[in-house]
Amino acid sequence: MTAPLSLTEGGSLYDRIGPEALGLLVRRFYARVARDPDLAPLFPADLTHTAEKQFAFLSGFLGGPPLYLQRYGHPRLRARHLPFEITPARGRAWLACMAAALRETPEIGEAEARELHAALTRVAAHMVNTPDPPASGPGSPRFD
Repeated sequence: MTAPLSLTEGGSLYDRIGPEALGLLVRRFYARVARDPDLAPLFPADLTHTAEKQFAFLSGFLGGPPLYLQRYGHPRLRARHLPFEITPARGRAWLACMAAALRETPEIGEAEARELHAALTRVAAHMVNTPDPPASGPGSPRFD
């Protein structure tokens, strides 16, 4: 799941996006994550290191320099996320934050944004490790 995306005529997705635009995307993404009620509790208050790790991961994942591998070892994404309850709802929230950050990053072309979002949709689905809690409805217990 962590193999780099394939090359196209224009080069890797990393080459087509570039490190500057990728850095902008990651910063905009984590600004949204910090405000998301489903995601913020999973992350530290200071997202600086988290954003650095995400940039390093995305660089290699998109076919650029393998920064994450060089700094932290193999990503082992699913294993690293197992201590956290990643529900389908949280996966959707994560993708929604990424989609919004992509829209806020015009430095990334539309075709590249679609390609990146499609790849990250697969990654987000792979990270889910916990079912959504049952919906509370009439007759469901409620904790106040």
